[in-house]
Amino acid sequence: MISILKPSPHVERLPAGRIDSEYSRLRRRVFAGIFIGYAGYYLVRKNFSLAIPDILQHYPQYTKAELGTAMTGLSIAYGFSKFLMGSVSDKSNPRFFMPLGLLLACAILAVFGLVREVYASLTLMITLQTLNGWVNGMGWAPCGKTMVHWFSTRERGRAVSVWNVAHNVGGALVAVIALWGVMIFGDWGAKFYFNALVAAAIALLALVLMRDTPQSCGLPPIEEHKNDYPPDYSHEHERTFTFREIFFGHVFNNKLLWAIAVANAFVYFVRYGVVDWIPTYMQTAKNFSFKESTAAWVCFEWAAVPGTILCGWVSDKVFRSRRAPATILFMIPTLLGLVVYGLNRQGPLWVDIAALITIGFFIYGPVMLIGLQALDMVPKKAAGTAAGFTGFFGYVFGSAIAGTGVGWLADHWGWSGVIAAMCACCLLAIVFSALTLHHRAESSRA
Repeated sequence: MISILKPSPHVERLPAGRIDSEYSRLRRRVFAGIFIGYAGYYLVRKNFSLAIPDILQHYPQYTKAELGTAMTGLSIAYGFSKFLMGSVSDKSNPRFFMPLGLLLACAILAVFGLVREVYASLTLMITLQTLNGWVNGMGWAPCGKTMVHWFSTRERGRAVSVWNVAHNVGGALVAVIALWGVMIFGDWGAKFYFNALVAAAIALLALVLMRDTPQSCGLPPIEEHKNDYPPDYSHEHERTFTFREIFFGHVFNNKLLWAIAVANAFVYFVRYGVVDWIPTYMQTAKNFSFKESTAAWVCFEWAAVPGTILCGWVSDKVFRSRRAPATILFMIPTLLGLVVYGLNRQGPLWVDIAALITIGFFIYGPVMLIGLQALDMVPKKAAGTAAGFTGFFGYVFGSAIAGTGVGWLADHWGWSGVIAAMCACCLLAIVFSALTLHHRAESSRA
């Protein structure tokens, strides 16, 4: 198993006449693999959020804050794993690394759906959620590593923005597939095991589609193929770095990377403070049905598709590969959407959906751009670790707090307190992003 996960060796380069066609074919194939593979991770990550109303109904001894602790366990484990597995990913073959994590997550979710004794113990729920978070951390880093090896600096903003839509495809389908499972099996546990079955099939498809580096397929590095070299590029960029070089040479001493990591924590609190609690907020506070809250969830996620792509285009074309201005631009209407969402106390469903569409459209652009900015700030052989570093802050200090924190705020201060906290996080994300306003993803080409 360990030998399979190691990076593939370079092979003899293909004849010059085949380079262009093979590059084009394999790029489409690899991109499809990381897109559907990462969407598959979302089918098995946030299922617990969908099941909280059912757990509260069948196991009334638990509070929202206690169940939120299970989501916090997932987020903390995911954050640590995203960072540590990012460094492992930099030294691994993404073709095997990514599907392995997805299959392990499917196995854990099957336990949640099929073994009801799990819900007799809060400790057991937290433990399983924590394990699920850890193996979910094997998803992002191999995707980031794949993109920096197969797409050059000048095209990366658009490529990453389109790939980032996988978050929303999976995020929307997790609720839809869960609803299908409940309808087919008449069992709320299908929110777990039916999603796991679908995601396992996706993992196998990703395994078939993905490849390691271009050099492992007989192709030149992407910088050579596109004649698009970073200003400081050398053959050293193609060497696999040691862990010490990655951590202390390119990550921990990078002040700008620290700034966007902190900004990421506030962005993630807003993102997951909204999406994780849509079912609970709408079903318990506003008395909407599971179908209605699912519709709102799906609208939130699908709205992010055009918003994310637009944000990538704006950062590439309008701001000329400067990511921070686009992040700030998109956080402002996110804040306005949150205000409307919070003020619509007992108003009609369509107002909530309109507010969620606004938030979803704008919040995922900054989510994508901060991850992309992390890739821009380091050599590509350290990309997985840099992305994992910002992801660590996003999940441990953002999403994790949104789990227990939102539940606690809802229990003690009501949903108004929740909305106020998320609005404050929008403002803080803008402040820390502004610290990197001068940074630009550079290319030696004019």
